[in-house]
This record gives sequence, C-alpha cells and structure tokens, in this order.
Amino acid sequence: VQLQAFGGGLVQAGTSLRLSCAASGRTFSSHAMGWFRQAPGKEREFVAAIRWGSGRTYYADSVKGRFTISRDNAKNTMYLQMNSLKPEDTAVYYCAADTGGYSENPNSYDYWGQGTQVTVSS
Repeated sequence: VQLQAFGGGLVQAGTSLRLSCAASGRTFSSHAMGWFRQAPGKEREFVAAIRWGSGRTYYADSVKGRFTISRDNAKNTMYLQMNSLKPEDTAVYYCAADTGGYSENPNSYDYWGQGTQVTVSS
C-alpha cells in the first residue's frame, strides 16, 4: 500500500488550499482514511477522517466548519479542502489509512503518506 500526499504550499491567512492523497495497491472500501498534521515541536494531531465506504466524516474541533474531507472511490483519492486558513494551521500534513475503521488516534493507522508542508503566513 502506498499513499502519496500533495498540494501543500505557502499561502496567506484567509485563503484556501486543497490537499490530495492518492492511494495505490489496495481497495479501501471497508476502511477509513484520515488527515493528520504535525507542527514543529508538537505531537501529530488528528485533523479529519472519512469512512471510505459510507463517506461519513469526522473533524477536529479546530478545523470544523473550515475544512472538508472527501474522497473519490473510483480514483482511490482523498481530499482535504482547507478554507479560511490560519497561521496556526501551519504544519506538515499527512494522510493515512486505517484498516480497522475510523479512529482519531494516529497509532491506529496502518499506512502513511510522506507528508506535505502547509505554511500559512499572517
């Protein structure tokens, strides 16, 4: 299983970015996928997750109402639309796949992408 995250960049506060995570080598119809982020000196934290089959979504309180997670089953790709970005959203963003189902605990995830840097300037 390989996950590849891309779409990060340097943006100004209040603008938007869309991250993508392309999955290959496996069918995720019964699994969940999620986005995590890690800022320098901080632990990796949950951002959002989606159940691959049902499409049910989950969000951290810090991004609820600003970020939207979605997936395209046919393309085996997951997205994170990030609107109204804030400087505190600056982090490396990782996508991950959980074979056991939805979780907000990064230790539950089995596969990880390489991360993509998001930097939000004030």
